[in-house]
Amino acid sequence: MIDTKAIEENIRGILVALGDDPEREGLKDTPRRVARMYQEVFEGMNYTNHEIAEMFNTTFEEGIDDDGADMVGRVVVMRDIDIFSYCEHHLALMYDMKVNVAYIPKGKVIGLSKIARVCDMVARRLQLQEKIGKDIADVISEITGSEDVAVTIEGCHSCVNARGIKKNNTKTFTAELRGEFKRDPNLQVYVR
Repeated sequence: MIDTKAIEENIRGILVALGDDPEREGLKDTPRRVARMYQEVFEGMNYTNHEIAEMFNTTFEEGIDDDGADMVGRVVVMRDIDIFSYCEHHLALMYDMKVNVAYIPKGKVIGLSKIARVCDMVARRLQLQEKIGKDIADVISEITGSEDVAVTIEGCHSCVNARGIKKNNTKTFTAELRGEFKRDPNLQVYVR
């Protein structure tokens, strides 16, 4: 679990290291506020991918065609799911992130709101954008039982935009393609 007292102490130390006075009016409550914020924005660090899958495992029977065969050729897609995260290299905000998730059902579908909740919880960790896509795909695959999963993410990184190279409008795109999404380029249009 997240140790908010340790975060408070360390934020106080950072303020001193920056040459500021943590007792001045504007900073008195900053260590406590930052600790509470970190508890919220890093909530996903409290859970494994398996625990997130259990948390949001609300599925429904997909249904059967009139001829008794399982539905074939169906794709479930959620686009433009807003998330944010923090880069593990600089503790910098990754923002304006849009996630697209697609999967081919295998006898059941996940509740749509659960897809967005999975994306949100997975993003609430220190990590790389590539890892967010992999973890979302792992969780969606575990919940749905489908190996045919695709996750794409496009977002801005403040470690690129606000420091270092300072390229303001740069976006990073990552793709995690599995099963039929990896083999069939025609399916990839769903997550572009």
